[in-house]
Amino acid sequence: MTQVSSELDFAQRLTDTPKSAAEREAILANPGFGDHFTDHTAVVDYRVDAQGEGGWHNARIEPYGPILLDPAAGVLHYGQEIFEGLKAYRHADGSVWTFRPEANAARLNRSAQRLALPQLPEQVFLDAVTGLVQADQAWVPSGDGESLYLRPFMIATEAFLGVRAAREVSFRVIASPAGNYFGGELKPVSIWISRTYARAGRGGTGAAKCGGNYAASLLPQLEAEAHGCKQVLFLDQENDNAIEELGGMNVFFVFKDGSLVTPALSGSILEGVTRSSVLQLGRDRGLNVQERKITLDEWRSGIASGEIAEVFACGTAAVITPIGRLMDENEEIGSAEAKTGEITMSIREELLGIQTGTVTDRHGWLRRLA
Repeated sequence: MTQVSSELDFAQRLTDTPKSAAEREAILANPGFGDHFTDHTAVVDYRVDAQGEGGWHNARIEPYGPILLDPAAGVLHYGQEIFEGLKAYRHADGSVWTFRPEANAARLNRSAQRLALPQLPEQVFLDAVTGLVQADQAWVPSGDGESLYLRPFMIATEAFLGVRAAREVSFRVIASPAGNYFGGELKPVSIWISRTYARAGRGGTGAAKCGGNYAASLLPQLEAEAHGCKQVLFLDQENDNAIEELGGMNVFFVFKDGSLVTPALSGSILEGVTRSSVLQLGRDRGLNVQERKITLDEWRSGIASGEIAEVFACGTAAVITPIGRLMDENEEIGSAEAKTGEITMSIREELLGIQTGTVTDRHGWLRRLA
């Protein structure tokens, strides 16, 4: 049984050899995405004792560096691993904020339940994120579209080869300064239709944010890139080729009649924090917001007839990215020369504005970190 106490004090074990200001500024001048990491990491350990009681302990902020794992650690053999993604934003007054971290904490625990990992108290999640950002707040960039990407994750660390849930686990948070995910000017991207591969199956781990789902997407992603596409689209081929999601993003459709449509959660689609935020912003605008089945045939015919006016993808890393063309070896839907739609751009600007503090946060989504 997981100990439910939310009170853990994070010990400060800060590095004696942080990057110099000059080194850090050189990195922040061109951060890329996930290429560089800050000086510290947040860590909390979990163990089940002889009486079968589990608890979180030894919370600390420590120097960023390699993780010492036994070769028999459960994460290496049975894939007991989950993760999250959120961002810290520098506001104009120099303060640092994040966006809906409570939703990430809740989703982490849904993922943990599916992967037979322990529940992490929400306050511990928030304290870990806050403690790390406060230790490394000089790493938060201030350029347009830039942020400090935060990667909380949980792994099974117990050394054993029996097939069961691990009794020793580590929760960690690392941070990486990030530029625009797809780089440069915002413009519609091309998406490759995966006809051979599935991201996840019914009853599987599709609704959890775990590494196995992303591992399954890497081969079709390579196929997409070989055809000049930025992402791959997965279909439910046993359900009329219903649209599921991209390799790491949810999909939205803007119809000519003002409807804003995204595939309904099916158990094999990740419930994105950005996805739920876009749904709320759509409702705020009075759009006819729908979560329902939408098929490849409807996408094709809707583009041809003009009923579907805009298509975009959304996720924490890229926020909102317009989709211009969907293609496979036999057909193209839409155009690589498509323009970014007005509603797509408007929702993107509002969402980014909330995150960066230039638009009023009507829903209380922001949390100050430093």
